[in-house]
Amino acid sequence: PAITSDVWMALALAADRTSTAGLGPAVLDPSLRHPMANATATATLARMAPGRVAVAFGAGFTGRYTLGQRPLRWADVEAYVAAVRGLLRGETVTWEGAPIRMMHTDGFVADRPVDVPVYIGADGPKGTAVAERVGDGVFSAVVPNDAAAGRPQALLRYGTVLGPDEDVRSERVMAAAGHAVAVVFHGLYERGGPDMVRAFPGGATWLAAAEAIAERERHLVTHEGHLVRLTDVDRAAVHEGADLLTSVSFSGTPDQLREKADAFATAGVTEIVYQPAGPDIVGELARMADVFQPST
Repeated sequence: PAITSDVWMALALAADRTSTAGLGPAVLDPSLRHPMANATATATLARMAPGRVAVAFGAGFTGRYTLGQRPLRWADVEAYVAAVRGLLRGETVTWEGAPIRMMHTDGFVADRPVDVPVYIGADGPKGTAVAERVGDGVFSAVVPNDAAAGRPQALLRYGTVLGPDEDVRSERVMAAAGHAVAVVFHGLYERGGPDMVRAFPGGATWLAAAEAIAERERHLVTHEGHLVRLTDVDRAAVHEGADLLTSVSFSGTPDQLREKADAFATAGVTEIVYQPAGPDIVGELARMADVFQPST
């Protein structure tokens, strides 16, 4: 919420303007909304787009770091998801020491039980175990979750379709996918520390720019523009490390992207969630769709 528009408002608009597209937030940070609020939002969307809704919950990466907080404990995520799922079934659940239940008048939201798939945003063993207990599948980021093989697995990917011999440092590519290199620096810095960032091309440049900002306010810029655009902190470092683009993102020629998708399927991925970016979202979506559903 510190970076993009409100997810439920955007989904409501999407539900009103589409008839077949699958819809859902990926992924929700439990610390940002009471479980009743997310249960009600889910049930409202399910009423607007019956049969097309799925939701995902995680421990909070950017959603927490942008607020100066660490990710949640997985035990807290599990308790939250269990509460939301109980509410959607029409049950009375206990939260913060009190019984709560969806008490909506008929017509306000979908009738209970609201049966929607629930994914857990997990890349490691603890999150995957939570998915086994309270989820229907796994929502992974960047690389497939090997431990989730045999279960529904959505994989978040971002990038752009490259033209023949297109320069990865071109203005178009940097605007559409340069953020995919920047997020490598962001993630390594938060999870591995400065030394891991320095090991990558452009990492030292990014580190110098980020650490020039006072530590108390560094989180306000470290993830600024996350998966949306390059910032002043990112730009020079990403240009320096741009050769990483095809390996760290879903960027490449049509043939290369089809090969990547086949490899993901072999690894157990059942759905690719593609996020476009840059000034030409419609064009990015159209080019990516054409890779997998060539126009005739």
